[in-house]
Amino acid sequence: MIKNLRIGATVSLIALILLCLAWEAVLAPLRPGGSLLVLKATPLLIPLFGILRGKRYTYQWSSMFILLYFTEGVVRAWSDVGLSAQLALLELLFTLLFFVCAIFYARLTRSNA
Repeated sequence: MIKNLRIGATVSLIALILLCLAWEAVLAPLRPGGSLLVLKATPLLIPLFGILRGKRYTYQWSSMFILLYFTEGVVRAWSDVGLSAQLALLELLFTLLFFVCAIFYARLTRSNA
């Protein structure tokens, strides 16, 4: 169970990073040729190594951090049209998957002190 949660969190985080890069660089950038919003993927690299190593503390704080991307997904799914709105829904899916996996991983790995 814990191994599946780690895999789910890792895959969803990497997928979210790749989605952010592709979305703002190629698929549906705000400006033709890409935009500086591609840099929104950079903060997602901060928890990546802790998630890959299974560090419980990283799972805890990144579960709150990912809610920023969830909020962006909700706003853009509501306000954008076409491909950008569909990509926002995909962002919502990845953030929800990461959030659920991170919360349950942190809960199941706590020590009984």
